[in-house]
Amino acid sequence: MAGLFASGHAVDIVLLVIAIEAIWLRLTARWHWATLLCRLMPGVMMLMALRAALTGGGWPVVALLLALSFPFHLADLRYGQGVRA
Repeated sequence: MAGLFASGHAVDIVLLVIAIEAIWLRLTARWHWATLLCRLMPGVMMLMALRAALTGGGWPVVALLLALSFPFHLADLRYGQGVRA
Protein backbone atom coordinates (compact mmCIF):
# COMPACT_ATOMS: atom_id res chain seq x y z
CA MET A 1 0.00 0.00 0.00
CA ALA A 2 2.88 2.36 0.73
CA GLY A 3 4.13 1.86 -2.83
CA LEU A 4 0.75 2.94 -4.21
CA PHE A 5 1.16 6.31 -2.53
CA ALA A 6 4.92 6.67 -3.04
CA SER A 7 4.50 6.16 -6.79
CA GLY A 8 1.62 8.63 -7.01
CA HIS A 9 -0.72 5.99 -8.40
CA ALA A 10 -3.22 6.57 -5.59
CA VAL A 11 -3.69 10.10 -6.93
CA ASP A 12 -3.94 8.72 -10.49
CA ILE A 13 -6.87 6.56 -9.38
CA VAL A 14 -8.66 9.58 -7.90
CA LEU A 15 -8.01 11.58 -11.08
CA LEU A 16 -9.47 8.73 -13.14
CA VAL A 17 -12.61 8.76 -10.98
CA ILE A 18 -12.91 12.53 -11.49
CA ALA A 19 -12.57 12.07 -15.27
CA ILE A 20 -15.32 9.44 -15.21
CA GLU A 21 -17.46 11.81 -13.13
CA ALA A 22 -16.94 14.60 -15.68
CA ILE A 23 -17.98 12.35 -18.55
CA TRP A 24 -20.99 11.13 -16.57
CA LEU A 25 -22.13 14.67 -15.76
CA ARG A 26 -21.64 15.75 -19.38
CA LEU A 27 -23.64 12.84 -20.79
CA THR A 28 -26.41 12.47 -18.22
CA ALA A 29 -26.89 15.94 -16.77
CA ARG A 30 -25.80 17.79 -19.94
CA TRP A 31 -23.35 20.04 -18.10
CA HIS A 32 -21.34 22.36 -20.33
CA TRP A 33 -17.61 21.68 -20.50
CA ALA A 34 -16.96 25.16 -19.10
CA THR A 35 -19.06 24.37 -16.03
CA LEU A 36 -17.27 21.08 -15.55
CA LEU A 37 -13.90 22.80 -15.76
CA CYS A 38 -14.94 25.47 -13.27
CA ARG A 39 -16.19 22.88 -10.83
CA LEU A 40 -13.56 20.16 -11.13
CA MET A 41 -10.27 21.83 -12.03
CA PRO A 42 -9.48 23.31 -8.60
CA GLY A 43 -9.50 19.83 -7.10
CA VAL A 44 -7.63 18.36 -10.07
CA MET A 45 -4.86 20.93 -9.74
CA MET A 46 -4.56 20.30 -6.00
CA LEU A 47 -4.42 16.55 -6.63
CA MET A 48 -1.68 17.08 -9.19
CA ALA A 49 0.23 19.11 -6.58
CA LEU A 50 -0.20 16.24 -4.14
CA ARG A 51 1.08 13.80 -6.75
CA ALA A 52 4.11 15.99 -7.39
CA ALA A 53 4.84 16.17 -3.66
CA LEU A 54 4.47 12.40 -3.22
CA THR A 55 6.76 11.60 -6.13
CA GLY A 56 9.56 13.98 -5.18
CA GLY A 57 8.66 17.00 -7.27
CA GLY A 58 10.38 20.14 -6.15
CA TRP A 59 8.59 22.76 -4.13
CA PRO A 60 8.32 25.15 -7.12
CA VAL A 61 6.26 22.56 -9.02
CA VAL A 62 3.99 21.95 -6.03
CA ALA A 63 3.59 25.69 -5.44
CA LEU A 64 2.85 26.35 -9.11
CA LEU A 65 0.16 23.67 -9.25
CA LEU A 66 -1.44 24.97 -6.06
CA ALA A 67 -1.33 28.52 -7.40
CA LEU A 68 -2.93 27.40 -10.67
CA SER A 69 -5.87 25.95 -8.76
CA PHE A 70 -6.82 29.42 -7.49
CA PRO A 71 -7.99 30.98 -10.81
CA PHE A 72 -10.15 27.93 -11.45
CA HIS A 73 -11.63 28.30 -7.97
CA LEU A 74 -12.38 31.97 -8.62
CA ALA A 75 -13.98 31.07 -11.95
CA ASP A 76 -16.16 28.53 -10.18
CA LEU A 77 -17.26 31.12 -7.65
CA ARG A 78 -17.99 33.64 -10.39
CA TYR A 79 -19.44 31.52 -13.21
CA GLY A 80 -20.06 28.02 -11.89
CA GLN A 81 -22.82 28.74 -9.40
CA GLY A 82 -26.15 27.49 -10.58
CA VAL A 83 -25.00 26.86 -14.14
CA ARG A 84 -25.77 23.33 -15.27
CA ALA A 85 -26.87 23.40 -18.86
